[in-house]
Parts: sequence; structure tokens; C-alpha cells
Amino acid sequence: MLRLGLLLLLVPAIGMMVGYMMEQSLIDACLDAGGSFDYAAEACDPVGNHAFVPFSARKPLLVNGGMLLSTLGLFLCLGGLYTRRS
Repeated sequence: MLRLGLLLLLVPAIGMMVGYMMEQSLIDACLDAGGSFDYAAEACDPVGNHAFVPFSARKPLLVNGGMLLSTLGLFLCLGGLYTRRS
């Protein structure tokens, strides 16, 4: 139970971080080229100007699902580490 808990605790968090950082590298490259990043189309627009949309608003299933799985993993870790005192 402890191994499953650790897996559920860490893998979703790492997955969210990897997804966020990959998207941030695209945004940074677009801004360095002088464009504006269109968050709805996930593409660089050299002409228009686009408003910022948070990662959690663009990918709610990834963020909320990852947080739910991480919370479940935390409780499984707590259950796996729990020992009764005699």
C-alpha cells in the first residue's frame, strides 16, 4: 500500500510539472521571437495580442485529476505507515 501511495503521490505531480514546463518553453520561445502566445490555440501569433489564461483554466482535468490522485496517494501513504501501538 505504501508503494502505491508513493506512486500516486509523485507521478501526477511530476506529470503536471512536466506539462507546465513544456508549455512554458513554447511560450518563452514565442515571446523571444516577438510574438504573442494564443493560449486557446496553443500557438504563437506574430500579429495579435492575447490575454493570459492560467494553466488550471486551460487544463482543468489534468490539474484537478492530478491533485485528486496525489491526495489519494497521500492517504494511502499514511495508511501504509500507520502502525498500532500495543
